[in-house]
Amino acid sequence: MVVGMEIAGVVERVERMAAVRSDPAADAALISSGLVAVREVRAWLDAQQAGLVTSLRQVESFAEKTIAEAAKTSLGAASKTTERSATLTATPNLAEALEDGAITADHVEAVTRASKKLDAGQRKELFERVDQLGDVAAAATVDEFRRRVELEATRLQTDDGMDRLERQRRATRVSSWVDAEGMWNLRGRFDPLTGARLAAKLDAAREALFAEQTPDGCPTDPIEKQQFLNAHALARLLEGATGANTPGRAEFVVVIDANAQHPTGPVAEFSIPVEIPPQVLAALAGTADIHAVVVCNGVLLHAPGELNLGRTTRLANRAQRRALRGLYATCGIPGCSVHYDRCKLHHVIWWSLGGRTDLDNLPPVCSVHHAKIHDDGWTIELGPNRELTLTLPDGTTHTTGPPTRQAAA
Repeated sequence: MVVGMEIAGVVERVERMAAVRSDPAADAALISSGLVAVREVRAWLDAQQAGLVTSLRQVESFAEKTIAEAAKTSLGAASKTTERSATLTATPNLAEALEDGAITADHVEAVTRASKKLDAGQRKELFERVDQLGDVAAAATVDEFRRRVELEATRLQTDDGMDRLERQRRATRVSSWVDAEGMWNLRGRFDPLTGARLAAKLDAAREALFAEQTPDGCPTDPIEKQQFLNAHALARLLEGATGANTPGRAEFVVVIDANAQHPTGPVAEFSIPVEIPPQVLAALAGTADIHAVVVCNGVLLHAPGELNLGRTTRLANRAQRRALRGLYATCGIPGCSVHYDRCKLHHVIWWSLGGRTDLDNLPPVCSVHHAKIHDDGWTIELGPNRELTLTLPDGTTHTTGPPTRQAAA
């Protein structure tokens, strides 16, 4: 196992850099040794930054803002820093190699980029495999290591998805037990298709049952509250209170990005809550609800259904949710990477203050940031192209451009 560089080693390398720079007779070999020292110190600093970011994310819900201000960089760059921190947490051997100066942050970035193409299980396996390649990374250029990491990722995706789907179907399980506190527990694992239908049914039940009033005993913590409501919605579904006998239908959205600046012209993608093989998507055409949404630079050009409900209801309808799914990949708060499907639609002008349930008043916000807005004095505004301005209690503001689906990449 690689041992991280000690402070004395960092000082020695800084002194070497200074000595080389001050030597007018330095030859190419000596200058090269100075450049190696720069690389090693920079890697050590990147490792320290990753460790600090890991600690910050445990105490700060909007870590990217603090990172951007401290580093005097953009929120996008700060998000990459948090991604690097997460990758290093999952690959401790690479983290130590980085701290020792044996590899660079670009080696870590190669792992992060490759992992984004994989599902959760494959990503975990990739991290485990790559974490054993510390010596390979130390001896390889970034391009060479990137090709090796991509090869490992490809090996994890050797089939077309159908074999994996069949394995998932065979692995579907539900178990129940009573714990020491007398609580009846339920745990289930489902293949993606069944999961998509169940998730749609559960979401619809929760919204229908608890849009206006929550059950007694509902916790105030946003994450605990969501889990509490999901549990009660599931119980009501099983009891048949919300049409449990009606099979749930998966809903897929085809997002067409009409951005003329894209090198290949308009791009279409399926926006679905789980990963499903392409062959199965075609077979689902007759049993799933498939809708097309056309967007361009944060502007909605087309979406089916009624998108402006005014004051007729506080609860957003499915058409509005589909349209916003086409515009947003994640929470609308700058730097937040929580996926759209885990977000709520928030009234920028609050419903209680006369706000309308219209599309231009509804950005997606994750439960943590939703609580910040309602309880901690955060305020947001939307511009004509859905530019979002966030104002914090201390008066500082952050503004993002139009939403982009690349945020989830």
